[in-house]
Amino acid sequence: VQLQASGGGLVQAGDSLNLSCLASGRLFTRYGMAWFRQAPGQEREFVAGISRNGGNTHYAHSVKGRFTISRDNAKTTVSLQMISLKPEDTAVYSCAAGVRAYYYTQLANQYHYWGQGTEVTVSS
Repeated sequence: VQLQASGGGLVQAGDSLNLSCLASGRLFTRYGMAWFRQAPGQEREFVAGISRNGGNTHYAHSVKGRFTISRDNAKTTVSLQMISLKPEDTAVYSCAAGVRAYYYTQLANQYHYWGQGTEVTVSS
C-alpha cells in the first residue's frame, strides 16, 4: 500500500486543521492505521490509531480531546481532525499502515508503510 498525506500548513494557536491520508493499493481494510508526528530534534511519536473497521480509536495523552482520527474504507482514506492547536503540536505528521497493527499500537516498527509526511506549524 502507498500512502499520501496532505493538509498541513501554517496556523495560529487555537486554530483547526484537517489532515488526510490517501491509500492506494488493494485491501485497505487489512491495515491498522495511525498518525505519527516528529518535531524538530525530537523522536517520532504516536499521535492516534484506528482499527480496521474504524470502530476503535486510541490517542496520545497530549492530543486526547483535541484530535480525532477517522477512516473511510470506501475511499481508502484516514483523516486527522485537529482543533485547539498549540505551538507544541508543530511537527511533520505522517500516516502509517500496519498489517499487524491494532488501534492501540504505538510502536512505529509495527507499521510497515508510511506516507511522506505533511508539515504542521502552529504559531503562538
